[in-house]
Amino acid sequence: MAISSKEKQRIVETIKTCLRSKFKNYKPESNNMPFHFRLLGKDRMALYSFIQSLNTTFGTSIFEPVAVVLAKSRFKQAVAQYVVGNRISEGCQQSIQTIMNQLTVGNRPNKPKEIEELRKAATKGKTNELRTVKVDLFVESYDGEQFLFDLKTAKPNISNFKDFKRTLLEWAGIALTQNKDAKINTLIAIPYNPYEPEPYERWTIKGMIDDKHELKVAEEFWDFLGGEGTYSNLLDCFEKAGIELRSEIDEYFQRFVKK
Repeated sequence: MAISSKEKQRIVETIKTCLRSKFKNYKPESNNMPFHFRLLGKDRMALYSFIQSLNTTFGTSIFEPVAVVLAKSRFKQAVAQYVVGNRISEGCQQSIQTIMNQLTVGNRPNKPKEIEELRKAATKGKTNELRTVKVDLFVESYDGEQFLFDLKTAKPNISNFKDFKRTLLEWAGIALTQNKDAKINTLIAIPYNPYEPEPYERWTIKGMIDDKHELKVAEEFWDFLGGEGTYSNLLDCFEKAGIELRSEIDEYFQRFVKK
């Protein structure tokens, strides 16, 4: 088993804590939906609204904390909402724009090559301030190799794929500006595959993401963090947390039942 009994319990408690916090801070939408209420009941509509709200925050409220717990068992450090920095060399900025231009006209993504281009450009020109989003999950191995993950929903908006690619390149550029010899990997993580058992092909068809070096989906992501078999164990943890919270969940939504 990839996850020890002790780690499993820590993960279950992390999931329960996150969900309880969501219950405590969640405020149902006050929209009046008389037809829906009468057809389905206010409790079911409240549950639906809660699930929709949970979906939008699942990454930060549950997946990130769980990922940190898992990664800390195998890596030197693991941090959620990591700030990679805010300075990047002009050389890296120029290289990023060149890479983006080449991808736009049909060149195939090649992340190892792109990283080396950024490494060569890391000391060229002055450094500029660059605001970028926080890294959802930062992981560093004991030999100093860094992995910066951008956690996305299972079906991210494809119209934003250029922005996602640029963010990954900017993270690498900032890290290499700080240390041109850094062993850096910037990736997109998809916590589960909604198309299973079919392969996840949502990114590769657009020609922006190097699926071998820039994308980890479902088992590949979770097993990378916790070892082989982690994904299967993790599903069991979520099931156990749900069973242990069932009475609390029922009690919470009971308040929405029409008297």
